[in-house]
Amino acid sequence: MPKYSIVVPVYNRPDEVEELLNSLVRQDFNDFEVVIVEDGSTLTSRDVVKGFSNLDIHYYEQENSGQGFARNYGFEKSTGELIIVLDSDCILPESYLTEIEKFLKEKTFDAFGGPDKAHDSFTPLQKAISHSMTSFITTGGIRGREKHVGSYHPRSFNMGFYRHVYESIGGYKIPFMGEDLEFSTRILKSGFKSALIPSAFVYHKRRTSLWKFYKQLEYFGRARINLSRFHAGQVGLVHLFPLVFSIGIYLALALFSAEHFLGVIGVSLYIVFFLAVAVEALIKSRSIVVSVLAPITTLIQMVAYGNGLVREFGLKLFGVNPNKKYIDLY
Repeated sequence: MPKYSIVVPVYNRPDEVEELLNSLVRQDFNDFEVVIVEDGSTLTSRDVVKGFSNLDIHYYEQENSGQGFARNYGFEKSTGELIIVLDSDCILPESYLTEIEKFLKEKTFDAFGGPDKAHDSFTPLQKAISHSMTSFITTGGIRGREKHVGSYHPRSFNMGFYRHVYESIGGYKIPFMGEDLEFSTRILKSGFKSALIPSAFVYHKRRTSLWKFYKQLEYFGRARINLSRFHAGQVGLVHLFPLVFSIGIYLALALFSAEHFLGVIGVSLYIVFFLAVAVEALIKSRSIVVSVLAPITTLIQMVAYGNGLVREFGLKLFGVNPNKKYIDLY
């Protein structure tokens, strides 16, 4: 049996799968298997996978059921002592598994996760999106810090856990819209300990256009509300920050257009904030283009997430449940 089972759900992304598998070939720790689950794709990764016979790789296809249930299928087929869940749009540094090994030998945890970064090969837009999602100035500080040791909520783009965790609590209960946070919340509520491994990062491509990024972040906002259908206390003040931020922009612009002094102050504060985002992006990326794009992607991040919160809260208020058609399955 391999030490690690790397489970990857895929939907119409063979190019991404090839990049991910290329990064797995280069790992300096090789006691692992790869389980690819094609979730009803019309553009499959079958031929791509065939080109990686040098990996211990297993390829499965199923009818489309959502990434959460595709991962469950991968868990059933995996054999490793530890299970790692990755998104198909990730690329791993060569030392990824080595860093996890080192951490787990020194400390005892049941589950773990790692952060994400932008790779040098990413486009300026992808780097700007990555900056918006990871910067402490925006929401990066909320998403995970070392002080969360013991209570860190790993996300499924970079998540791992021992097999006994899966055997104890089962897999994902919902197929999408917060399925990873529901799973990690259940891990912690069951008494298991989870930690962030800062050195076990992945290069996460995320989205390739501003519109796709908007839709993804709106989805994340909806997912936070959906999570509250399963676990109490999941929408805190920190999760409302993007909504408050967005409302503040609308109010500042409205007052500014009415030539109210509060509008001038408000607009000035937002300009300072976005300039800080741009400067930080310039320092980190050393790219003027990324620096110009970062405030735009940050604005989209905040507004889209806030809109998602409002949209799904309204649906919940009127009794519309996006999980209803799956409830009978668990």
